[in-house]
Amino acid sequence: MGTDEEKEVGEKSGGNNEENEKLGKQMSEASLCTTDNDDEDYEGKVDLGPQYTLKETFEKDKDDESLRKWKEQLLGSVDFNEIGETLEPEVKILSLAIVAQDRPDIVLQIPEDGKPNGTWFTLKEGSAYKLRFTFHVNHNIVVGLQYNNTVWKTGMKVDSTKEMLGTFSPQAEPYTHEMPEETTPSGFFARGSYTAKTKFVDDDNKCYLEINYTFDIRKDWLAT
Repeated sequence: MGTDEEKEVGEKSGGNNEENEKLGKQMSEASLCTTDNDDEDYEGKVDLGPQYTLKETFEKDKDDESLRKWKEQLLGSVDFNEIGETLEPEVKILSLAIVAQDRPDIVLQIPEDGKPNGTWFTLKEGSAYKLRFTFHVNHNIVVGLQYNNTVWKTGMKVDSTKEMLGTFSPQAEPYTHEMPEETTPSGFFARGSYTAKTKFVDDDNKCYLEINYTFDIRKDWLAT
């Protein structure tokens, strides 16, 4: 369903690669690289040391002034007592919606098993649309949250997107992310049924949501 660009989440994600790398090493014992083939699970692990709670992460490397300031900017007003001592971050995708001009948003229901029944949604050929989603981060910082999407038609891969969303701290309010505008293909061969897989993973290749679904491209939107 789309590619990336940070809007409301951008100010929280941070842009310093060196500091992201330091933080990732503090937080995780294994950082896995996603493979080019979305159907393959990467099993190799790189030992990066022990994990730390959010409070321990914040208190480490206090002598590194630039890293300390970056942590303060990322964490904002996080209440460590409320967060607790949980090592693993929790990311919950709250909503997914397809946004297009001159029509109501298509709000997609997310089933618990990640497998919507039947056709999940229908797109109009040659139409411009955006994907918007909201998500919650709890317990600890999630490093390198990524959106992956792969689409097949008649068994052949026709599109693959891997987009880095950023690094996010726990907070009470949900984050909102909106993808840049895309245009569906058009013509006789573009119309029909597609299968797809969407995943939200982090830098450790931990998957927070996987959805396997089908969708259609037709001459027009379905009646609302």
